[in-house]
Amino acid sequence: MRSSSTENIIDLSPGVSIVLATINAKYMHTSLALKYLKANLEEFAPGARILEFTLQERAADIAEKILRQHPSIVLLSCYIWNISLTSEVVRIIRSVHPDIVLILGGPEVSFPTDQPDICKDVDHVICGEGESILPAVLRGLSGPDTQEKNIIARPNDVARIRFPYDLYTEEDISHRLVYVESSRGCAFGCEFCLSSLDTKVRYFDNEQFICQLEQLWNRGARQFKFIDRTIHLSKASAILDFFSTRICPELFVHFEIVPDQITEQLVSALRAFPPGAIQLEAGVQTFTPHVSTRIGRKQNMDKTEAALRKIVRETGVHIHSDLVIGLPGETVETLAQSFNRLIHTGAHEIQVGVLKRLRGAPISRHTDEYKMVYNESPPYEILQNRDISFADMQRLKRFSRYFDLVSNNGNFQSTAPLIWQTNSPFTAFLRFSDWLYSECGRTASIALDKLAEYIFDYLTLNDGFPKEQIADCLRRDFVANGRRKQPKCVREFASHEGIAYSENSSKGLPERQQRHKQ
Repeated sequence: MRSSSTENIIDLSPGVSIVLATINAKYMHTSLALKYLKANLEEFAPGARILEFTLQERAADIAEKILRQHPSIVLLSCYIWNISLTSEVVRIIRSVHPDIVLILGGPEVSFPTDQPDICKDVDHVICGEGESILPAVLRGLSGPDTQEKNIIARPNDVARIRFPYDLYTEEDISHRLVYVESSRGCAFGCEFCLSSLDTKVRYFDNEQFICQLEQLWNRGARQFKFIDRTIHLSKASAILDFFSTRICPELFVHFEIVPDQITEQLVSALRAFPPGAIQLEAGVQTFTPHVSTRIGRKQNMDKTEAALRKIVRETGVHIHSDLVIGLPGETVETLAQSFNRLIHTGAHEIQVGVLKRLRGAPISRHTDEYKMVYNESPPYEILQNRDISFADMQRLKRFSRYFDLVSNNGNFQSTAPLIWQTNSPFTAFLRFSDWLYSECGRTASIALDKLAEYIFDYLTLNDGFPKEQIADCLRRDFVANGRRKQPKCVREFASHEGIAYSENSSKGLPERQQRHKQ
């Protein structure tokens, strides 16, 4: 808490620097949250600057770039993926410039009863949506009154906050995903998700929002990622109409959906788009009814399965679907059943994620009954529970990583399905996963050529496929993705020449979508 003495009043006259900063996971990501904050800073906006970094940068370098702005105030946006590195940055800034006011915000610090240690080293923490409350906080810093350390921000009236989209830079538009949102909150109450705490959905004015999309489009934006927890079907029609009149090779739009809510009208609208232009993130999480009920997820399993099959069969939409490892009451056997059911829908990607204990999420209420043990370090992944041992959890995490490398990445579309051509794709791929780990001993930094060699050895030595057949499949995969350099096994055993290399007709799409489209 800042002292009320006039000696400690912060000078916030025009031109004094306020730095809004965060650490993104990758360069292609950009922070919509910081843009919202700056767009709503009112009289403080001219003195504020946004700085964005990535996890690949060193804490000292990040601190140096922030301090180079000579700020009086630094606001840092904290997430589960950046909290460790952000903590280092805070310690450095506090050590070399103790006079700077440090303010934190973001989901990782928004729950006063469940905050990381970093909160002890800063002046204030804004808990919740900061757009409306931040100007008042800054006015308080320039006056004699003290403020609580934890400042509780209530959900905003979205009709009263300014859109931030004009703050996207030309570099953002040319090289990064453009994040947008047509609503906030979520009508569903899945306990592993922080959105379950904000069950009232608040909609931005649809006409005004589409005007913002048009301005971004006119500036050259072609890749849009909607961060709505689920795109509301009554709003989706106008949004899809906007994009359907602007179809081009570079168009890519990502939405989250609840699959069992999909209507024939929506499917009909999706048919207008070329393959890969639309990606739907279809959260399934589990097909096990008692687990779904336990975590507050309302889902009609049969409708979910039917909707995914219909979209894959009748449209060019790219389906990215999710399952979660470690939900309370989920066993290896029931997870296998969910995976098998989902893979047979034809979903292009199945992200088998690991349950994380997000700070403030209601999933914690199951900790004692289901003996949920989480890693105390970010990202707080589950280590074991009553139904899945630590050893089996480790196996499942490797399964997840290898499935991403072999199937989701789209590099082995001809070859990968041969691994799981059995009654139980889950069991077959788990067997491959165990074998691969025994051979290479790691789940990362496996070169594509080397991974192809491992797949070749597994299918020919363990499953008895002819070497020529697997080499031909691998060659087809490499050629389809425009790779002229072939793995050694292909050069030695492929049976035919003359396959035409693919011309990249999906140039504007993200790499995964390009490969799946090919």
